[in-house]
Amino acid sequence: MSYDLCIIGSGPGGYVCAVKAAQLGLKVAVVEKRATYGGTCLNIGCIPSKALLHTSELFEEASHAFEGFGIKVGKPKLDLPTMMKHKQDVIDSNTGGVTFLFKKNKIDAIQGTGKIAAPGKVEVTGEDGSTQTLEAKNIVIATGSDVAPLPGIEIDEKKVVSSTGALSLEKVPGKMIVVGAGVIGLELGSVWRRLGAEVTVVEFLDRILPGMDGDVAKNFQRILKKQGFDFKLGAKVTGVEKAGSGLKVSVEPASGDGKAETLEADVVLVAIGRRPYTEGLGLEAVGIELDERKRVKTDAHFKTSVDGIYAIGDVIAGPMLAHKAEDEGAALAEILAGQAGHVNYDVIPGVVYTMPEVASVGKTEEDLKAAGIKYKAGKYPFSANGRARAIGQTDGFIKILADAETDRVLGAHMIGAGVGEMIHELAVLMEFGGSSEDLARTCHAHPTLSEAVREAAMATYDKPIHM
Repeated sequence: MSYDLCIIGSGPGGYVCAVKAAQLGLKVAVVEKRATYGGTCLNIGCIPSKALLHTSELFEEASHAFEGFGIKVGKPKLDLPTMMKHKQDVIDSNTGGVTFLFKKNKIDAIQGTGKIAAPGKVEVTGEDGSTQTLEAKNIVIATGSDVAPLPGIEIDEKKVVSSTGALSLEKVPGKMIVVGAGVIGLELGSVWRRLGAEVTVVEFLDRILPGMDGDVAKNFQRILKKQGFDFKLGAKVTGVEKAGSGLKVSVEPASGDGKAETLEADVVLVAIGRRPYTEGLGLEAVGIELDERKRVKTDAHFKTSVDGIYAIGDVIAGPMLAHKAEDEGAALAEILAGQAGHVNYDVIPGVVYTMPEVASVGKTEEDLKAAGIKYKAGKYPFSANGRARAIGQTDGFIKILADAETDRVLGAHMIGAGVGEMIHELAVLMEFGGSSEDLARTCHAHPTLSEAVREAAMATYDKPIHM
């Protein structure tokens, strides 16, 4: 069978690229090694983690917040199997949705492991070992990323788990050690802390959320500590040993100076990042260049060093985010159909789905200082917002950064309930080159949490009203 486009991988990048290309009239095939579509995101990542974050949040509210609102329900009981069933139902619904999209758009979905045999040829090996070769004018590598291992630590997905195992624990651990204070570690640590685990986060750097605005990270750590998280920063895990039914975890200062200590845990979650999935695809044999981090090298139009072969998502440079992969998939489909696809990498929001949430778009203060750009910052706390007080969610703030001369918004950083939804107001503003004054002069409904965004904009270009 011959195609205009063959995509290896059906994650957010791959399936969006396939659907968009089919909508634009191309004949498309997608090769997927999993039994279900949607990649890491839908099967063992973004979607199941959000299901558990939401249900564990409800459990925490019922356990601690209801009484203060005048709701007496007694002590809630955790039914973990039902919680996990809800998670699986959500996964099934979403992966089934991708299957429906493929059928609707007449995309040929082929189960098996894909490998590039030559430019224009993809060899697919089925579970039974049988092989078939697909021919395509263009090939897209959309194989995503895999969990980055911790040297010397074996992940068994029972006691020592990656994010995959942490989404399917059979019981709440008494003590959990999270290795890595990035997004995944803090989100999954939040789930199990709310359900009753004692959570200690060990991070190599001297701060949490590397790469995010420093002011946000510092304040967010304070909030997490108040919730019961324990942090060991500037520290590294050097060994994990089984001890009876539990684990003994060796932790040393990251600097190499100072005393090592041993921590006890029931479960250790390794969440030190992800690495691009580029092995076993036949890339070297066809001459596709990789960078020093084993990512596929591409030009501004997602083309690799070999004509007719492209790459998108976690396998190329840039933030490892599902929505970044989706945008690249759609842009590449447009390019291959003769249109002008484009991704604005300066306006890609990032969200940590804890409670409160953390959201960010554009430049941080550290970025602007390093680049020598003069800026002004406006900040507004949720403690001064009427709706936040009414719902008992006063933690956090909105911060907006704008060019000192032009007032054009260059970045925004938020902590608070629901800021993962509010960040898009700034993303749209930035896409249109808007100023903090533009936002400050836009009427917002009252009473809403979003009014804090407007007040932060007022604080950036002038003065807020309610502070």
